[in-house]
Amino acid sequence: MYDRIAVPVDLAHPDRSEKALKSAAALSRSFSADVIVVGVTSALGSEVAGDPKEFANRLAEFANERSGALGLDLRSHVVISHEMEVEVDQELLRAIEETGADLIVMASHAPKLTDLLWPSNGGRVASHARISVMLVR
Repeated sequence: MYDRIAVPVDLAHPDRSEKALKSAAALSRSFSADVIVVGVTSALGSEVAGDPKEFANRLAEFANERSGALGLDLRSHVVISHEMEVEVDQELLRAIEETGADLIVMASHAPKLTDLLWPSNGGRVASHARISVMLVR
């Protein structure tokens, strides 16, 4: 049913993706699907890494670390954004295209009143993705 599962991860808050990663791992075992950890970083660096190369290394380290804990081989994929605060959702969708994923499993928060004015990243990705999206709370 699924061949490639993408899991967006915010390396500034990696613990928030744990349930999504565990869900993706279970789905991966059920469908023999690959799992790709996706990260978006700024071209100018961020609080996580000084530049995109360092970010790519940290995302690869994160994927390797979680691979052992989850019992599967996670790959990583980095997207570089020039205006991350504005473009993160579009960049995530671009990453999905680039990886050839056919399912997105991503963490989301419980809805709040402010989501009526500013939808969550998960909500926007789910609204615009051409593939199935599983939001995990």
